Amino acid sequence: METTSRVSLIPSSIQTNLTFLFLSFLSSEKSKNLDQRLKNLSDHFTLSLYNNVCRSLFEKDKLLFSFVLCVSILLSQNKLERSQFKFLLTGGVGLENKLANPAPSWLPKQAWDELCRMVDLSPVFKNFLNDFTSNIKKWESIYQHQEPHLQPFPQPWLKTLSEFEKMLVIRCIRPDKIVPMVISFVSTNLGPNFVTPPPFDLAKSYNDSNFLTPLVFILSPGADPMMALLKFAEDMGFGGDKFEAISLGQGQGPIAKEMILKAFEDGTWVALQNCHLAASWMPALDKICEDMPTTRINPTFRLWLTSYPSPTFPVTILQTSVKMINEPPTGLKQNLLQSFSSDPISNPDFYNGCPEKDTPFAKLLYGLCFFHAVIQERRKFGPLGFNIPYQFNESDLRISVLQLQNYLNEYTEVPFEAITYLTGECNYGGRVTDDWDRRTLNTILADFCNPQMLTQRKYKFSPSGTYYVPEGVVYEEVIEFIGKLPPSQKPEIFGMHDNVDMSRELKETRQLLDAVLLTQEQAGGGGEKFDSKLADIAADILAKLPNNFNLELALNKFPTTYGESMNTVLVQEMERFNKLLRRIRQSLIDIQKAIKGLVLMSLDLETLAVSLMNGKIPAMWAKVSYPSLKPLGSYINDFLARLKFLQVNYKAL
Repeated sequence: METTSRVSLIPSSIQTNLTFLFLSFLSSEKSKNLDQRLKNLSDHFTLSLYNNVCRSLFEKDKLLFSFVLCVSILLSQNKLERSQFKFLLTGGVGLENKLANPAPSWLPKQAWDELCRMVDLSPVFKNFLNDFTSNIKKWESIYQHQEPHLQPFPQPWLKTLSEFEKMLVIRCIRPDKIVPMVISFVSTNLGPNFVTPPPFDLAKSYNDSNFLTPLVFILSPGADPMMALLKFAEDMGFGGDKFEAISLGQGQGPIAKEMILKAFEDGTWVALQNCHLAASWMPALDKICEDMPTTRINPTFRLWLTSYPSPTFPVTILQTSVKMINEPPTGLKQNLLQSFSSDPISNPDFYNGCPEKDTPFAKLLYGLCFFHAVIQERRKFGPLGFNIPYQFNESDLRISVLQLQNYLNEYTEVPFEAITYLTGECNYGGRVTDDWDRRTLNTILADFCNPQMLTQRKYKFSPSGTYYVPEGVVYEEVIEFIGKLPPSQKPEIFGMHDNVDMSRELKETRQLLDAVLLTQEQAGGGGEKFDSKLADIAADILAKLPNNFNLELALNKFPTTYGESMNTVLVQEMERFNKLLRRIRQSLIDIQKAIKGLVLMSLDLETLAVSLMNGKIPAMWAKVSYPSLKPLGSYINDFLARLKFLQVNYKAL
């Protein structure tokens, strides 16, 4: 007990790193060659770190972590230039581009501006613009292609540019394809394991804990870990009276405390659900966990907590706990792996529970899991997927596959009508409130649960034949088959046109790059070069700003009387633009003064400086302007265009 108490005084991050390092010494591949041994240790440590962190990340953040980890390693090894990495995230920040766009019919102005800024990053791009202009037809074919990131670049750029530098070019002309390029980049430099997150493993998380370490489930919509936890407790011999659970809420805090104190002595397990609903009791829970190292506790005790992300959840518990997130993974492949790794499918007794109909059961089971993955992924398309977003979860799939096994064992012929009705109308359809969504759901289900699946060899789920029913029925063979599926999927598997991917992929690219940018150091006054560049940007924007509108003159010429609704709109627009003009002008003047040392660099001005250098819309401008998701350059250009429109029409009137 005394040794454990001393260890608990070590910061949790250091404890984790020491644990990983020790396990790497024991588990990594041995070698008599020192360099090879060090490489094996480094690779094992990195993968262990990735796997451990991934279990406490939401699916949308796992690729972000992989990419940041990969880039950090390459930067430390001087295999990647920081300026190129910064350009990938921001697209660069530049003043007015005076070079004419060679192909305005298909090449967007923003893309051409970014290409012009890209050539200043490295000598390798020295002749890129000239070659781009002379081979404009070839670059147009790349731009128009559905998979531009997989097309060979014109020579000499095919061999001259590195994989990351090619990503910069695609970032300029087709930014919607950055995410698959990031996946390929991480896989090439770190390995495929770093783009294939490990499936949720409750047993491994338990093994990484002890009686002083709480285990925290971070909840996500549609996910309920309690059923998996109850089964795990039963398997570990802590079912029945040895497991107590309570859902926190008003007045439940004292009851939960008594349960924990009793479990300290008995060595049983306690689960506190929905901690986010008991914000006022969280300090008391924090105190209980803080006193645990000095309290006599039975070593078999475990404390399980569930909570949605909440600012009231104690930070100290998060720092010292084993954190887990169980949510639908990203991609058809990951969804299938998750389904086949979860109970009851992963249970050999269940998977082999139809001895007389093992082949039909294996194929239909695969079809239902594929159907579950498709409708989960279809939600990413927003209204194009379903009119209303629905929270389908693993319980829907679990009851469907249990019913499938029961029907196959009870009937001589496969009752497809009953299976599809219960799955489409009851289990999944019970969540659907829109008639058209219900029709869509049942139409999709018909593709993955039908008699042709049992009679046709390699029954196709997609027109291209990329996805089909595996011939093998052994569990290990199916897992191996799923592992060979492509990491990303085309819209054809969802019954959609390829164009629907563009808006989704652009959104994913923007979210990924913005999130990576947030993880980087925020430079707020980094030297003479930084200040000079910032001053130039501020001066350039100030020079483009027009004078404020004369509202008094406007009201006299265009009075807002009854029946003159357009006059009212005109004056209101002028008022709003004047407010934004004043905010932009004054903030840029202040930042220029701060650079010269005439005024103090406040937090707002520092935030403004970082936004300008990163090519983002400053928050203080966004508060008084129209909502926009555009980069700073496009934002300024659109803003000036709207001003010009008002001025032209104002004079014409």
